[in-house]
Parts: sequence; structure tokens; C-alpha cells
Amino acid sequence: MIEIRVDMNRCQHYGQCVFEAPNVFQLNAQDRLEWKATADDAELSNVEAAIDICPMQAISLAE
Repeated sequence: MIEIRVDMNRCQHYGQCVFEAPNVFQLNAQDRLEWKATADDAELSNVEAAIDICPMQAISLAE
């Protein structure tokens, strides 16, 4: 399992992460980001792509 963190002080809800890892990230009805705090290891490459594409660099993996 991987642990995902999102700094909501930095996140501007652009939703780029949703395109890269839709099984982990989504925008709710108010266009606010929601995510799973943990995901299966199979999602690692998608989450890493979401980390790379985030314009605010708000996403990270727990050490």
C-alpha cells in the first residue's frame, strides 16, 4: 500500500491529478479535490504521474 498526502493549503483544485490517477483522485460536486489516503501498489505509477503534473506541487507520498 502507498500512502498519499495532499497539502490542501497548496492545492488549488485544478484537477490534473484526476486525469493521471482517477482511481485515487476525484473532484466532488463543488469541484473540491477528494482522494484516497491509501492506494494499492498498482497505482504507484499513476500517483507518481499525478505528483509530477500537479501545478502547485501539493501531492506527495508518505515516507
